Amino acid sequence: MRIIFDQATPVPIRRFLEGHTVRTAAQQGWAELRNGELLTAAEGAGFDLLLTTDKNMRYQQNLMGRKIAIVVLGRQQWPLLRSHIKVVIEAINAATPGSYSEAKIP
Repeated sequence: MRIIFDQATPVPIRRFLEGHTVRTAAQQGWAELRNGELLTAAEGAGFDLLLTTDKNMRYQQNLMGRKIAIVVLGRQQWPLLRSHIKVVIEAINAATPGSYSEAKIP
């Protein structure tokens, strides 16, 4: 699966996503793109999933008809996420084209 991280997604998650190709928005030259523009660019480039910390995305964007899956991290602080990385991996692996889900981190 090809995964794109938005600007606020902690990069250390990348090393736990074995078998996936991971790029950041910055690596793609998309650091200035926001929400809808980022989704459109990522879909056009063939990414399968956007990993984001933007909990409001589903309210701010029309996600109907999107091919890219979206997984929202319940928290963005790496020390907390690290201890719950299994939840993040499970959410990513369960994602299907066009789906929206949240990796709930206590």
